[in-house]
Amino acid sequence: MEEFGLADTGKRPFKAYSKGMKRKLTIAAGIIHAPTILFLDEPTTGIDVESARQIRKLVKNLNDGGTTIFLTTHYIEEAERLCSRVGFIVDGKVVRIDSIGNLMKDYKKEYVIEFTLENHDLSLNETMIQAFPGVKVEQINNQKIRVIPQEKTALAPFIKFFEDSHKSVYEARIIRPTLEDVFVKITGIEIAKMKKEKEDKKK
Repeated sequence: MEEFGLADTGKRPFKAYSKGMKRKLTIAAGIIHAPTILFLDEPTTGIDVESARQIRKLVKNLNDGGTTIFLTTHYIEEAERLCSRVGFIVDGKVVRIDSIGNLMKDYKKEYVIEFTLENHDLSLNETMIQAFPGVKVEQINNQKIRVIPQEKTALAPFIKFFEDSHKSVYEARIIRPTLEDVFVKITGIEIAKMKKEKEDKKK
């Protein structure tokens, strides 16, 4: 109870606890006998930020102490932060399972530049593809695009291209791939669908 910050509320009935407190108490009950293997089903879904942070810290401490933990989560950034091995499940089937390092290895080779521009329009994308053969262009919104060259390249030619097209460049930055990017590429599931599933879980 002390480790979970529940010592002061230990005499209150379970139904009087908040959702975050209930989640912490059920996890405490699950580890009171010091199991060597622990299964956690979406332990941080639908709770407040502070409680989620406490639970993530606890999971990491348990794992560092030798407990093997099987964790299911819709939050890929959580899996990337806590897990050494990750399995991607789509429609009830495991489509890939590997270490974080191996999953990221192939995608770290990609070189992606994100530009924030003044009122970018789609017609400029085609012109850019013609000006830079082999370059892929992804439209994020009406101000942001992502440029994917075949290899690492200088920013100056792209910035000059925008200036010649009378578009001001407000920001240019290198985008590092995340585990979420890897998930989308392996499974084909779009980010929008993932976000909708997260929201449905909260309801």
